[in-house]
Amino acid sequence: MAGPETLRIAAVADIHVKKTAQGALQPLFTQITEQADVLLLCGDLTDYGAVDEAKILAKDITSALRIPAIGVLGNHDFESGHEKDVVDILTDAGVVMLDGDSYEFRGVGFAGVKGFAGGFGRRALGAWGEKIIKDFVHETINEALKLEAALARLRTPQKIGVLHYSPIQATVNGEPPEIIAFLGSSRLEEPLDRYRVNAVFHGHAHRGTAEGRTKGNAPVYNVAMPVLATTYPDRPPFRVVEVPVETAVESPVASNALAAH
Repeated sequence: MAGPETLRIAAVADIHVKKTAQGALQPLFTQITEQADVLLLCGDLTDYGAVDEAKILAKDITSALRIPAIGVLGNHDFESGHEKDVVDILTDAGVVMLDGDSYEFRGVGFAGVKGFAGGFGRRALGAWGEKIIKDFVHETINEALKLEAALARLRTPQKIGVLHYSPIQATVNGEPPEIIAFLGSSRLEEPLDRYRVNAVFHGHAHRGTAEGRTKGNAPVYNVAMPVLATTYPDRPPFRVVEVPVETAVESPVASNALAAH
């Protein structure tokens, strides 16, 4: 285990467990156990949101992971309409599933939501016109409000954002321009900076970029498994970031103290 002043956070997203993948992730979870103190699962944990897929993932977790796990769902986990069952199965396997919730572990606070799409900056979709467009934008706003509420409940000096969709464009760059607006929303960035998070982890953008920063200078890590495999071909496909657990944060600039691997 790491020393008392450091928490090693491992993160991965878009593992897309299939019905034929029994045992496939056990070696990865064993490596994560050896290198980290807590694991973040940042959505698209199953391929089609099927109950059988969730059970396979749960079995691999209980068989090989020996550290706490915190997760959020991704869009794939909603595909079959069994997202509640997926959450229940993973919760029974010991994963702390977040959906507008907060969780504290060893002095570090975690706030998690799935997030949603809508685009970034001046190109973000506005709630104007047809009702279906307004509903789309309101879904993103609701996710941002859930994230804000989760962050507001944390009383830890260190705060970590756990999402599936990206809060910034930098980590989705590399994807086809036509789909960038569907990979995240800058509306998610606002509460992260308001509450001065130390780091943010997300997935969803398989061909995106591994790192970026919010306007407030918080590091953002795209931990989609395909991105990690491409960017760091000599490493296992998960990211480890070390967080100082006894250092109070006075400003977003302090997030530079994080050591990423």
